[in-house]
Amino acid sequence: MDFLTLFLIYVCFVLTTIALLCICSGRKEGFLARSVKGASQVLSFIIPTQLQRVTQRALHRLFHTRSCLFVVLHIALQAAVYGEYTWEVFVYCWELQFHLLYLLLPYLLLAGNMGCFILCSRANPGVITKSNHAALVKIYKYDGVLFQKGIVCPTCNMEKPARSKHCSFCSTCVHRFDHHCVWVNNCIGAFNAKYFLLYLFTLTAMAATIAIIAAAFLIQVVLLSNMMHGSYIDDQGQERAVEILFLIQHLFLTFPRIVFMLGFVILLTLVLGAYCCFSLYLALTNQTSNEWYKSRRYGCSHHLTLQPHDRQVVYKNIYSRGVWMNLKEIFKPLTALERKKK
Repeated sequence: MDFLTLFLIYVCFVLTTIALLCICSGRKEGFLARSVKGASQVLSFIIPTQLQRVTQRALHRLFHTRSCLFVVLHIALQAAVYGEYTWEVFVYCWELQFHLLYLLLPYLLLAGNMGCFILCSRANPGVITKSNHAALVKIYKYDGVLFQKGIVCPTCNMEKPARSKHCSFCSTCVHRFDHHCVWVNNCIGAFNAKYFLLYLFTLTAMAATIAIIAAAFLIQVVLLSNMMHGSYIDDQGQERAVEILFLIQHLFLTFPRIVFMLGFVILLTLVLGAYCCFSLYLALTNQTSNEWYKSRRYGCSHHLTLQPHDRQVVYKNIYSRGVWMNLKEIFKPLTALERKKK
C-alpha cells in the first residue's frame, strides 16, 4: 500500500471519527464513543507519528481557528450551481417557454443572500470589551444554572455577562453568543443574529427554487418525449415497460450535470430546511444554540428550584418573553435601558 493511499485512508478515518464524536457529544460516553476512541488508539500504532501530528495540526487549523477556507468553498459551490443553472437549465427552460420571472427568481434570491452574507460576516456580533462590559452586564439576568454571576473569562480577564461565551476561534467573548459559523467566518451573536437568520432562509430558498425549476424541466422533457408510455429492450433481449429506475438512468445519461446538480440541491434543501426549522424554534423560544446544547444536561421544569446536592439541577429558560417579543428581540436586541423598563 503506497503512502498516498495510506494517507487518504487515515484522513477519511479522522473525518469519520470527528463526525461520530460530534454525534456523541453532549451525552454520556456510550458504546459508540468508546469504540471510536478505541479505534483511534489502535490506528495510532499503524500511522506514523509525524503524519499524525501533521493531520492534527491541519484539522486544528481547519476547525479551531478562524479561516476563510469555508467561505471560499461556500462561494465556489454557489458559483458551480449557478453556473450550471445559467448555462443549461435557464437556456433549456427558456426554450420550453417557462415564465421569465420564474426563471429569474434564483438570481433575486442570490442577490438577497449575498447581501445578508456580507452583513453577517462583516457585522460586529457583540464583542465584549472593557468599554461596553458594564452596559452588557445589565441586559440579561443570571439564571444561576447555565450562567452564574462572578465567572471570569480567563482569556479576556472580565466577568462573563449572562448569555455570553468566549469564542475560541475569534479569541473574544461575545454577547448573547449563539455559535461560530465557519461559512461566514464570524461569530453569531446579539447584533448579527438577524442577518444570519435571513442568510439561512434565503440560502434554503435558493436551493429549493433551483431544485424545483430543474425538476420541472426534467418532468417537462419526460412528458414531451412521451417516454413513460414507451418500452425498452433489457440485457436479456426482453421488452419491458419504462420504469422509474430506467427513466432516471436515461435522464442522467442525457443531462448528467443537471441531474447531478438536482441531487445536490435537493440534499442541500433538506439539510438547510431542517436547520432553518431548528433556528426558527430557537428564535421563537429565545434560546441560542449554545444555551440549547448546555440545557440538554438538565431536566425541564416550569419552576427553577434549588435541588439537593445529590439530585440533578432543574433548568428553566427565564429569557423567553413570548413568541412575538422573542422574535422582536432578534431583530432589535435589548439594551440596558430597555432592560430597566421591563
